[in-house]
Amino acid sequence: AKAPAAELADSSLLLGLGLATAARCGPELTSPEGVEAQTCVLTQGEETWARTYFRNATGGAMDSVLSLMGPGGRTVQMRCAGGAEDEPGTCETPRERTRGNLDAYTAVAEFASRAGSGPLLLRSASNSSPGNSGSPTGS
Repeated sequence: AKAPAAELADSSLLLGLGLATAARCGPELTSPEGVEAQTCVLTQGEETWARTYFRNATGGAMDSVLSLMGPGGRTVQMRCAGGAEDEPGTCETPRERTRGNLDAYTAVAEFASRAGSGPLLLRSASNSSPGNSGSPTGS
């Protein structure tokens, strides 16, 4: 038996594949040193979290800090290590219950040489556009 169309429209399931995930991502950025990244705020059902996709072509190990900032000054941070190999990686914050408006959430990832021994290599944000705060920093 098929469900009436009205029931399907109210359902949070997408074609029986599970809950749909909404992503709000900033641009893909590349630093002169060889770090590539894109940072997103993800929402699924009543949960929100941050994820950054990155590639480290610097030839050396690096560390990153991913921050999810939400309504009311609430911030969640995750530290991730990136090896020296030139392979794609991800870093993700824990999921938390969505509070307030989704537009109030922002994610920022900062990449630096391992153990803080070097300058900031790249800053990537979920709401930046090329040429502003999402552009490579350092020097």
